[in-house]
Amino acid sequence: MEISKEKLLDMYRTMLRIRRFEEKCSKEFAAGRIPGTVHLYIGEEAIATGACACLNTDDYITGTHRGHGHVIAKGGHTDRMMAEIYGRKTGYCKGKGGSMHIADPDLGILGANGVVGGGICVASGAGIACQMKEKGQVVVCFLGDGSTNEGAFHEGVNLASIWNLPVLFVIENNLYAEKTRITDTTKIIDLADRCKSYGIPGVSIDGNDVLKVYETVGGAVARAREGKGPTLMECKTYRWRGHFEGDQQGYKAKEEVQAWMQKDPIPRFRAHLTSNRIVADAEADAIDREITDEIENAVKFALDSPFPAPEETEEDVFA
Repeated sequence: MEISKEKLLDMYRTMLRIRRFEEKCSKEFAAGRIPGTVHLYIGEEAIATGACACLNTDDYITGTHRGHGHVIAKGGHTDRMMAEIYGRKTGYCKGKGGSMHIADPDLGILGANGVVGGGICVASGAGIACQMKEKGQVVVCFLGDGSTNEGAFHEGVNLASIWNLPVLFVIENNLYAEKTRITDTTKIIDLADRCKSYGIPGVSIDGNDVLKVYETVGGAVARAREGKGPTLMECKTYRWRGHFEGDQQGYKAKEEVQAWMQKDPIPRFRAHLTSNRIVADAEADAIDREITDEIENAVKFALDSPFPAPEETEEDVFA
C-alpha cells in the first residue's frame, strides 16, 4: 500500500505526541499536581495512531479508561486535554470529567469510559446512527483485553453482527486486565478468534507495528463503509506502566517488561522512516522538539486556566 510522506509524518508526530503527553502526565501526577488518577498509554501508541489515521473527522471512536492516546490520535487538542486532566474550566468537559472521560463530539470522540467495556455498546449505538444516516460513516471501538470477558462485549458485538453495523472493534491486548494476566482468564490464544461466534471477520496482528495497524484497519473500515458489517481486530501490545500511576507492577516479570520495551513502536517506526529516506534524523529530531514544546505549552495553558466555579456543579449534568 502506498502511503504519502505527509501521512507517514503525521503518524510519526501523533505517536510522539501521545508518548510525550503521557510522559508529562506521569511526571505531573507524581508531583501531586494532577487530581484523581491517570492510566497511561505508553507502549501502545501505534494502535490508536494507525487506526485513527484511517478515519475522517465525522467518523466516531469510543475509548477506554486508558484513553488519552485515542483522543490525541482522533485530533484532540493537547491543551484542552491537559486542562481537563487538571480539572480546569477550559478542558473538553469543563474540568468535570477528568482523565477518564474526555470527549468531543465535534471530532467524533464519543468519550473515554471509566467502566470496563463501557464503550462497546456505545459504539454499536453510534453504528446504528451511522447506518440510519447513510453517509458512509464508521465507528472504531477501542477496548481492552479484559473487556472481552464482560457481558457488554457479547451484547455489543452480537448486535453489530446481526445488523451489519459499520463498527470496527479494536482489542488492545496488552496482556493484563488491571493486575490479572489474560491467559489466566481466557483459554484461547488469539482473542480475535471470538469473531467465529458472531459470523464476522477477525484478525490478530502486531499492535506495535503502526503500518500493519494502518493497513488492517484501512481494509476493515473500507468494508464497513460498503455496508458489509463489523470486524473484530486484536492488536497484541504491552503497557509499560502500571494499570494506574503508582502501581508497582509486582505481578510482571522484569524480563517480560524488558523484552517488550525492546519492541517500542516509536523508534521502530522512526527506523523505517529513516532507512527508507522518508525523513532524515535531523528532521525527526526537530519533530520531537516541536512536540515537546507543544506539551509544555499545554501544561502552561492548563495551569493558567481557572477551576470551574462551585455553582456550576449541576450544569451539563444529564443523569
